[in-house]
Amino acid sequence: SSCHETGAFANESSDASPSVAALAAVARETGVVLVGGSIPERDSEDPSLLYNACCVFDGDRGLVARHRKTHLFDLDIPGEISFKESDTLSAGDALTVADTAIGRIGVGVCFDMRFPELAAVCANRGASMLVYPGAFNTVTGPLHWELLQRARAADNQIFVLTCSPARDPDAARKSPPAYEAWGHSTAVGPFAEILATTDERESIVTA
Repeated sequence: SSCHETGAFANESSDASPSVAALAAVARETGVVLVGGSIPERDSEDPSLLYNACCVFDGDRGLVARHRKTHLFDLDIPGEISFKESDTLSAGDALTVADTAIGRIGVGVCFDMRFPELAAVCANRGASMLVYPGAFNTVTGPLHWELLQRARAADNQIFVLTCSPARDPDAARKSPPAYEAWGHSTAVGPFAEILATTDERESIVTA
């Protein structure tokens, strides 16, 4: 399992990161396993490094793992969308598998879902589910969001859970235009069956 301890929020204090402190408090108060991602994380040893990080909390145990997104999303489709995550963020260099009260969880962030090797290694290390917080856009989302989840599930005979932000209906009209997330948070079973999903609006998916 991977849990970096050098980041800006390793101690879960509200001074280090109010977001992480709040997520830890919710997990503690409710006794749930909470995968809360993703959050920008500044490396405390090298402040020039900023990661796209996803934290896993397990009830009273607090922060049990943190995944730094390993595959940065750089995309340029002329006339449609241009986005370069590597202009701002650094790539993580570790696989993340966390032991929790509900089993062993493999974690990736968004673009990590496109890489079957990461999912396969998590499964080989005993993960019973893969969790991917992500925000595919309205160009790649309709083509690949569900397809990749079902592929990773079928490849590894494993559950795949994704959580996307809801879409801002005014994103395209803003100046400059805001990012348009595809949405469609989903739970997929080991036979690539869709257990539950939603649309681009704010909602809760239960499976």
